[in-house]
Amino acid sequence: MTDWSLNRRFPFEGDEIAYDVMGEGEPLVLVHGTPFSSYVWHAIARELARGFRVHLFDLLGYGQSTMRAGQDVSLGVQNRVLAALLEHWGLERPKVLAHDFGGATSLRAHLLDGCDYERLLLIDPVAIRPWGSPFVQHTRRHEEAFTGLPPYLHEALLTAYLRSAIHRDLSDGELEPYRAPWRGPIGQPAFYRQIVQMDLRYTDEVEPKYGEIRCPVALLWGEEDAWIPLERGEALQAMIPGATLQRIPGSGHLMQEDAPEAIVAAALRFFA
Repeated sequence: MTDWSLNRRFPFEGDEIAYDVMGEGEPLVLVHGTPFSSYVWHAIARELARGFRVHLFDLLGYGQSTMRAGQDVSLGVQNRVLAALLEHWGLERPKVLAHDFGGATSLRAHLLDGCDYERLLLIDPVAIRPWGSPFVQHTRRHEEAFTGLPPYLHEALLTAYLRSAIHRDLSDGELEPYRAPWRGPIGQPAFYRQIVQMDLRYTDEVEPKYGEIRCPVALLWGEEDAWIPLERGEALQAMIPGATLQRIPGSGHLMQEDAPEAIVAAALRFFA
């Protein structure tokens, strides 16, 4: 288990976004992906807070932010959450480090909402089609069946799904903070809700605009990413003028667990 907790709340359209700020220095915003939470940054945020003022939060419908029935937790709302938080924090051109759906969220906030960044470091981002595993496609067609699974079946499915994002062997104790938010009468439906709302149209909307990105961009990609293969990173690099791509050996999709030291090193170098 973990003592990871976000201690502040921001009201957003009737819901609450859990967030926190740590450290001193130039502002750095961390944006997590799915089906994760700000916990992915538990080791990285504390290291980066030695030299930056780190802002981190749970996406709407994730982690400690509001989860409820009928909620829009799609990529179509997360960019507005990020834009509202940047305004709340008074950040005009922060450095941004984003992973997976956090990458799409940051790109959409930049290209659709006018949010400016000093620099943008993306880790295995959801950015170009196709994305969404066969499991995602099947769940989208049968949401009610999955929401109503007995807890022991949901637990097995959730565990297998999370493990497929990580290349190294993670103990049950290490995996527990990733599973905990998605259990029970609130967490289990929320887990399938975010999957059902995955839609390619949200990346299709900004993909033609990647040549218009207004800040330096660097990409980190796990060579063993089974969710979004390295080839997708190479294609994305070619679409963003001046973007760099660093391949991380031995890392799957959740680089924060497979190679956190690579993220810290890249962030310190890129944001220096």
